Amino acid sequence: MAQIINAWPISGGPARPSFWVAFAVTAGFAALARAIRGVSLSGAVAGAGICFVLYIGAGPGAFAALVLVFALAWTTTRLGHQRKEKLGTAERVEGRSASQVLANLGVAAVCAALYGLRPDKISFLAGMAGAFAEAAADTVSSEIGQAESQNPRLITTWESVSPGTNGGISLIGTLTGTAAAALVSVICVLAGLLPWRWASICTVAGVLGMVADSFLGASLERRRWMNNDSVNFLSTLIAALAAFVLA
Repeated sequence: MAQIINAWPISGGPARPSFWVAFAVTAGFAALARAIRGVSLSGAVAGAGICFVLYIGAGPGAFAALVLVFALAWTTTRLGHQRKEKLGTAERVEGRSASQVLANLGVAAVCAALYGLRPDKISFLAGMAGAFAEAAADTVSSEIGQAESQNPRLITTWESVSPGTNGGISLIGTLTGTAAAALVSVICVLAGLLPWRWASICTVAGVLGMVADSFLGASLERRRWMNNDSVNFLSTLIAALAAFVLA
């Protein structure tokens, strides 16, 4: 069985992990996520597939970023849960479903797979980090905004709306979402996936995707032309493309 060799240098990208190491990490992570009700059973299956692709394609650094995104989502989802229940915006008790997991993390997994096929194109790692940053930013801004904001505004018209309204934004949600995007980008650098000069690029890409999510929510989701999963997927795609191009 091949072993992980050499902590990956920035110039050469992540070292390739073995199949069995990736399988063991994936199984353990999926079981833990299910045990703490971060995901439903279908979400655990989808998450396991994404985790495996990330680990095989981009190495343990990608797994570290995934864990951070999951931890941020799990923590902020439980913040102000009683208020969210009254608003009707609380996540289901059993956790996020497969469609939610794929919508938020599918683009990052595709970027990791592309990097696995073309390890000379490390800009795919920037795309992955940008997608991760957007997923974290969107979830944190939404969950904290619903829990703490008193007067959110619709991003397209700036009218006051109820917390949890599609396309509604708040100062605290925007600031914490931006901080989440920056934290994920820094972790990607510390894990050896990206050079420091790309951290700001991926943060900006994540914030851009978060803003795009709000615009899509206000303009398309409110009209029921798109559902929340479609909006999330498109927003992470926008962030990944932005990071890829800028990098």
